[in-house]
Amino acid sequence: MTGEQIVKFLDAMENQIRSLKENLNIDEIERMIESIQSARSIFVMGAGRSGFVAKSFAMRLMHCGYNVYVVGETVTPRIGKDDLLIAISGSGETTSVVNISRKAKEMIGSKLVAITSNNSSSLAKMADIVVTIKGKIKTEKDEELSKIAPLGTMFELTVMIFLDALIAELMSVRNLTEKDLEDRHAVLE
Repeated sequence: MTGEQIVKFLDAMENQIRSLKENLNIDEIERMIESIQSARSIFVMGAGRSGFVAKSFAMRLMHCGYNVYVVGETVTPRIGKDDLLIAISGSGETTSVVNISRKAKEMIGSKLVAITSNNSSSLAKMADIVVTIKGKIKTEKDEELSKIAPLGTMFELTVMIFLDALIAELMSVRNLTEKDLEDRHAVLE
């Protein structure tokens, strides 16, 4: 049947979102929001598709009026001790993400938020705040899920949904409307 895999994927995503909602650690999310609110600047990073998710989040933070940068871009300034680094890695072991996070944390003294599926990972262990997003990561084997959502798809999409929900919360905290965000939206596109 045409569309069978699409329906299976959407069912899996529905279950993933339900699981996210049921397993959120509200205390950690409140700490993340406080850290975003108090940071001089916010730096976001991830590798591969997690990096795309990080860039999407950076765009929305900018729309909300935050001073935000994407790690690795040529126009990204030096991170400082009053800044926040938000690092996304499903495994929490992505070499570039772990190394950059370690440098920001240990050498600079920046605050670190880790978004990962692996609470015992190198990234999680060094983070000030850990937001756990369960989702099949690329190193896990699930025969059925691998047919419809390969590698880290479930983690990446769930993080994207979580971060968009977080933006809604930040809009509420800052008393922002869609119009406020629209006023900061790019016009040179």
